[in-house]
Amino acid sequence: MSELVFFSGTMDCGKSTLALQFAHNRSARGLQGLIFTRDDRAGEGKLSSRLGLVTDAVEALPGMDLYAHVVDRVSHGGKVDYLIVDEAQFLAPEQIDQLARVVDDLNLDVFAFGITTDFRTKLFPGSRRLIELADRIETLQVEAMCWCGARATHNARTVGGEMVVEGEQVVVGDVGGLAAEVGYEVLCRRHHRRRMTSASARAGALSPDVLPVAPA
Repeated sequence: MSELVFFSGTMDCGKSTLALQFAHNRSARGLQGLIFTRDDRAGEGKLSSRLGLVTDAVEALPGMDLYAHVVDRVSHGGKVDYLIVDEAQFLAPEQIDQLARVVDDLNLDVFAFGITTDFRTKLFPGSRRLIELADRIETLQVEAMCWCGARATHNARTVGGEMVVEGEQVVVGDVGGLAAEVGYEVLCRRHHRRRMTSASARAGALSPDVLPVAPA
């Protein structure tokens, strides 16, 4: 029985690496998959991981009918044994419905990978629809870590090194960028609520206001 499976986690927990491993394992057995992605860090039409691995993919553009794309591929002689969808949180809800139709009508497994909530702790529309429709939801076991060493559960956006909680839901950025750029960091709930990133924690530790004062 084919399934729609949603692999979810925070940033830095190895989602794209696992997606690439899925593709490798199945291609080694002679299976041919169709890979979709959206707004990958490596550019349009690429699936990449922070470990440096990269492969070609189909860019799931806004308004694109994913079901129709698969049917067109098969009807023109292409072999499709399964689908991999990375950055699935960026898909529109109707595109998630199209993936479910691929499973139900074409009898193909669909493996979707994505983060669940945005920098405001709100569900992405694509992730919400996946939670509603998926046959199975798998939480990735590789735990990202907050700067404090606790398990990271929340995604934070930084601008100019400062954490922000307002703005467009989707703004492409990366971790470890320049201070003036949009960046992302994973935090535990405690430090996300306090808006305390690794940079602000370092600044606080170096501030004279928090250093011990010798008695007079």
